Amino acid sequence: MKIEQIYTGCLAQGAYYIESNGEAVIIDPLRETQPYLERAQQSGATIKYVLETHFHADFVSGHLDLSKKTGAPIVYGPNANPQFDAHIATDGEVLKVGKVTITVLHTPGHTMESTTYLLKDESGKPHAIFTGDTLFIGDVGRPDLAQKMGALTMEDLAGYLYESLHTKIMTLPDDVLVYPAHGAGSACGKNMSKETWDTLGNQKKTNYALKAATKEQFIKEVTDGLQPPPAYFPQNVAMNKGVIESVDSVKERGMRALTPDQFELVAETEGALVLDTRGAQTFKDGFVPRSINIGIKGDFAPWVGAMIPDVKHPLLLVTDEGMEDEVLTRLARVGYDNVFGYLKGGIAAWKASGKDVDTIESISAEEFAKRFHASKLRVVDVRKDGEYEAEHVDGAWHASLQYINQNLAAFSKEETNYIHCAGGYRSMIAASLLKARGWHNIVDVAGGFNAIKNNTDVKVTDYVCPSTLKK
Repeated sequence: MKIEQIYTGCLAQGAYYIESNGEAVIIDPLRETQPYLERAQQSGATIKYVLETHFHADFVSGHLDLSKKTGAPIVYGPNANPQFDAHIATDGEVLKVGKVTITVLHTPGHTMESTTYLLKDESGKPHAIFTGDTLFIGDVGRPDLAQKMGALTMEDLAGYLYESLHTKIMTLPDDVLVYPAHGAGSACGKNMSKETWDTLGNQKKTNYALKAATKEQFIKEVTDGLQPPPAYFPQNVAMNKGVIESVDSVKERGMRALTPDQFELVAETEGALVLDTRGAQTFKDGFVPRSINIGIKGDFAPWVGAMIPDVKHPLLLVTDEGMEDEVLTRLARVGYDNVFGYLKGGIAAWKASGKDVDTIESISAEEFAKRFHASKLRVVDVRKDGEYEAEHVDGAWHASLQYINQNLAAFSKEETNYIHCAGGYRSMIAASLLKARGWHNIVDVAGGFNAIKNNTDVKVTDYVCPSTLKK
């Protein structure tokens, strides 16, 4: 028996490969199927099942492509209602894979079709559970994503989740391994650990949700402090329920190399947003006017989802040379399929054509400190609420990037806005968005709060000042 976690850090997502006696299953595959096909081919195994724990909200699954290429049926648990052929398993149904078995445990709560898969070894002993978004390491799945107007409330779903955990999961032996669908960085939970697996016994001791003394306490704790989910989540759920276009055709369409003139024409005629995926400190020195910068070398896909609410929005790409395929793959993972092409020759070709180029001023933490001490600055911190509340530049405004549309009042049209995040990635996203919307009095602080705190004597505080904006 082999178990392999195929973890994708930029999405904080774990897919799984399980193999026994020449047969394999894939659990919660990403949209690109090649890694799973190659893994099975490497062992000479046949993929027997494609298992889905639920309809995912934060990524587009590869179940349809993988099933088409292997002939393996797609399996969901009870209550699933996909718009394609799938095996809807019953609670307690047993799937045989080589010399091991996988038992379907219906665990509603995160969603009503949420299912945990219990793997038993050759002797029939419970070995591992693949919990999807039902149980994370350090957390449980958020119960607010599957609310139905007038039918189910967040508290209703949390109640279902409590029952699922206590009747289906916590009754299993303590040495059972827990393999969730996500880790720290995912918006599917609020308190996930950086660890990507654990024993069930240790989770019973350390997971705040599993330690709740009563159902009422559990409901209160898991629903408290939930931030609004990214706007693209419902769109990804709809895609995962329907017939998804093959990622191969999506990428083929997006790999259209455009000259500067063609690029400009498409942007104008299609109303396409220019997405520049280069690093922040490269982007700031010259970019196509009104471009949005979301660097590929960061939490790219989640931030695309947060900053571009409509997955169908027409897009044009500016990338580092040779990165076009990688960018298209990562966009497709979260359903952004409407890419019209990329700028052939990159920004160098754009400049050589004589077209307008925009820039953003970016200064070091040391230069920021000089200006900070010389006069009162309007400092805007775009980190998350918890980061800001823990420690921030004294007197800084707070405008979390994730909710920047609700926080635009933090950015002055008269004063210069000095924008920073933790390390410089998010602040350039914010600066590019503001620049595209007509804010030209912006300065990015390279290295962000970490550089300010570690390399300067600028005062930092944990006092939540009155200028903080509330969502």
